Amino acid sequence: MSASGTLLAVCVVRALRPDAGALGVTAIDKAAVEGPVRLGRYGAYADVQANRKHHGGLDKALYAYAQEDADFWAAELGVDLPPGWFGENLRVDGLDVNRSRIGERWRIGETAVVEVTMPRTPCQTFARWVRTVDRSAERGWVRRFSAERRLGPYLRVVRTGSVRAGDPLTVIHVPDGAPGLLDAYADPA
Repeated sequence: MSASGTLLAVCVVRALRPDAGALGVTAIDKAAVEGPVRLGRYGAYADVQANRKHHGGLDKALYAYAQEDADFWAAELGVDLPPGWFGENLRVDGLDVNRSRIGERWRIGETAVVEVTMPRTPCQTFARWVRTVDRSAERGWVRRFSAERRLGPYLRVVRTGSVRAGDPLTVIHVPDGAPGLLDAYADPA
């Protein structure tokens, strides 16, 4: 169980953006911040969950995305996709987050512990966000993102603590027989 990686960035909302969805705003526009960031039960301090019903709450307190997956999409879209661009709170390196298991726990830094709860299900808010970079990407984006299986997990905060870019990320528990993240994915397309 020695899987490990590095926390490359902690990201919080940069600005609430108008959105055509039912709520009228989205908090998907996130960016990396400097220094330590406290992780509480509802996620990273200074972050916003504009829609806790679908994009937040305790079981979706944080969203993690791998640098390797971001690099794949950057090559596909032909643009730089900095930490936070996928709406993630944690950009990680060296850990294949899509191979994680439901209930798997990670220690980040010295004290924070998070638990994998479910895969991200791409939605139309995400598709509209992608369109800010690639005008043609909105049509079929949800299907395309789903098909690549580079989803990233939502996380629950099990033990609060401060984390920062450069902290080690270590898998500390994998429940026996737990489904894999991608096995638990219900493709919306």
